[in-house]
Parts: sequence; structure tokens; C-alpha cells
Amino acid sequence: MKLQIAIDGPASAGKSTVAKLVAKKLGYVYCDTGAMYRATTYAAKKNHVAYDDDQGLKEMLEKTEIRFVPAEPEQKVFVNETEVTKTIRLPEIANNVSTVSAQKSVRADLTERQRMIAEKGGIVMDGRDIGTTVLPNAEVKIFLVASVHERAVRRFKENVEKGIDTPLDVLEKEIEERDYKDSHRKISPLTQAKDAVLVDTTSLSIEEVVAKIMEIIEKVQK
Repeated sequence: MKLQIAIDGPASAGKSTVAKLVAKKLGYVYCDTGAMYRATTYAAKKNHVAYDDDQGLKEMLEKTEIRFVPAEPEQKVFVNETEVTKTIRLPEIANNVSTVSAQKSVRADLTERQRMIAEKGGIVMDGRDIGTTVLPNAEVKIFLVASVHERAVRRFKENVEKGIDTPLDVLEKEIEERDYKDSHRKISPLTQAKDAVLVDTTSLSIEEVVAKIMEIIEKVQK
């Protein structure tokens, strides 16, 4: 049986990195839902639609294709015909994606797209409401957490590699604000599903987190 695997958690908890590796080990499809929300935020900026304009975002998404193209070292993200893989990681997008993702029309549209991708199983999907809203019947649900400081350090290292210069203390503040927005929004707030397994990644390496998740998956497969 091909499983639906939901990996949720706050910003920079390691969801995407771990989800990609788990999907690769299992030979499953990886769906980066965070990139879909970031791509929507990029599209709003490009089309001059206010980040909190629910109706405007709804109309924009009706004309917007978001797709992933396999590539090494990471899959590429396209909005219509424009590649936005790196662009959607810039601070302008990162600091506004919570506002966009809180809009009812955006969540409804992207949730439907995500369910269509996952309907046949064999999927690893990461985000903030996968186990609670998008795939409530997923056979495996993981909730990743880490301290704010540890997540800021991870984001800082990622940014340095990408040539983005943001001080560590600024990143800590941005992550705290993102956590608050994500956990307090009215629609699909960030919360741990009752049947999700909590994994604290603060003091763990990527390999150790992946190993823990693979153990959880293997128990379900038996």
C-alpha cells in the first residue's frame, strides 16, 4: 500500500529537507506545499494584488498554474511559465506568505490542488495543516518542532548560502512573528493533529530525524 505521509510544523523546523529525503528513500512523490503558498505570494506581488485581498487572490489563482519540475539538487518551481525557485525564498515573499496563506480563497484553492496530487497515495507532503486539514486521513502524521533560536540559525545558514544577508536576531524575530501568525489565523491554524507523532529536531541531525521518521513509517507498514 502506498501511504500518505503528512509532515507539519513551524517555519524552519526542517520539514522540507526531511520530507525530500523520506520521499527519496521510499520512492514517493514530494509535494512542497509551502512553496505553493510562496508561489502564490510571488504571483500576488507580480500582479499587484494586495496580500490580504481575498477576492483578488481568488481571481488571480484561477489564472495561475503552479507546478514542480524534477531537477537536481532540488526540484524547480514555476508560476505559469516563470521559474521562481529562488525568488520565492527572498525576504519580501517570506515575510508576507503568512498573510496570503491566511486568506480563505487561497487555502481552499491550494488545499484542493494538494488533495488531487495526493489522492493515489505514495506522497510525502509537508506544510502547516497537512495532517489536520489537507490530508486528515493520512496513514502517517509527523509534527516537527525546534527552538526558535535553532530555527533562526538554520535559516541564517541557508540565507548565507543563497547570498541573502539578514542578521540572526532579525531572523529570530521574524520566525517568532511567523509562528504567531500561523498558529492564530482563523482558517487552518498551525496545530498538531491528535494522531501525529511529535519529533523535536532541536538537537538532532537531519540524518537522525529522517531515521526517526522512517522507524515510524515502518511500524505503520507492518
